[in-house]
Amino acid sequence: MRCVIAQYPFDLTKIGVLASMKGVKPELVTGASVTIGRRRYPVKQVGQVTTGQDRRDFTVGEVTRAMARLGFTCHDGPEAAPVSAPLPLRTPSALLDGTCPVDV
Repeated sequence: MRCVIAQYPFDLTKIGVLASMKGVKPELVTGASVTIGRRRYPVKQVGQVTTGQDRRDFTVGEVTRAMARLGFTCHDGPEAAPVSAPLPLRTPSALLDGTCPVDV
C-alpha cells in the first residue's frame, strides 16, 4: 500500500511491517499505540522503525492511518489497567467491628 508519511511516499505492506518489527522490544506505551503480532507498540516507535525517519518528522495520525489501512489494530490511549474485583459490601456495624460506640 502506498502512503505518504512526513511528505515522503512509502510502499508499506503488512508482511513488511511485521518483518521490520520482529525482534523489536516495545517501549512504554503512554499514548497512541498499535498492536503488531502479540505486542503493543507506541505509534511513534512503529513509524520510526518502519520508515527510518526521525520521530519528530511525522505525526501520530499519519502512522495510525497507515497502520489501520494495513489491518493493524490501533489504540487511542495507553492500555487500561485490569479491573480488579469489587470489594465485598460490609454493613456499618461490621466496619465498627460489631461494636456500637453509643448506647441505644
